[in-house]
Amino acid sequence: IMREIGRKVAEIQNEGLGEHRLRDLNDEINKLIREKTHWERRIVELGGPNYSKHSAKMTDLEGNIVDVPNPSGRGPGYRYFGAAKKLPGVRELFEKPPELRKRRTRYDIYKRIDASYYGYRDEEDGVLVKLEGPAEEKMRAEALAEWNLMEEIKMEARKAVKSGEVASVNPVDVKGILFEEEEEVVEEERRREKERQEEEEMRRKEFVVHVPLPDEKEIERMVVEKKKMELLSKYTSENLLEEQIEAKAMLNIQG
Repeated sequence: IMREIGRKVAEIQNEGLGEHRLRDLNDEINKLIREKTHWERRIVELGGPNYSKHSAKMTDLEGNIVDVPNPSGRGPGYRYFGAAKKLPGVRELFEKPPELRKRRTRYDIYKRIDASYYGYRDEEDGVLVKLEGPAEEKMRAEALAEWNLMEEIKMEARKAVKSGEVASVNPVDVKGILFEEEEEVVEEERRREKERQEEEEMRRKEFVVHVPLPDEKEIERMVVEKKKMELLSKYTSENLLEEQIEAKAMLNIQG
């Protein structure tokens, strides 16, 4: 049996035999191997040595030991030899399935997040500080110049609103500012001036008297009349008091 298996294994190495002949040879080799396995088991039962421990293992095209099931349903002990391993439908059995990339969970993602992810360590190497220094000074200078220019525009706008003239601004000075901003500043100043004028007008209307006010001569005459009335009432009261006292004395009334 061993010699027959060796002869057929050597023959099946020839890829030019054709698919049908290779499949038949492979089936014959598997039958001989099963027969050999039966004899090995029988030898063990009779107390002989166990030759199955040293039997050859099934290998793939790269020589790796594999356990390939029989596609025809004959059981897991079916093996392929030589050129039969390269037959259509057989090669796929020896190919390793592609490793599926395990999808990372949210926990795995968060485990890789550290201080660097949030940018807390960007300044440790000192490169960012060197680059940000000049850029920050430039931005600060530009912002300050723009603020000064806007203040100048506001001042000109206030003067123009109060005087009724059109605000004039040098276009060279405002090349970095949109004209819309300048117009907004002028409109804002005009709106504020208009509100102030309306408030003053409302105050004047509130103090309008519907009764004609007396002039200085009329006021002087009224003061003189008031003093006359006060003196008259004073003397009248004194005379009346004297008359009452005389009447009481005549009637002998106490008090």
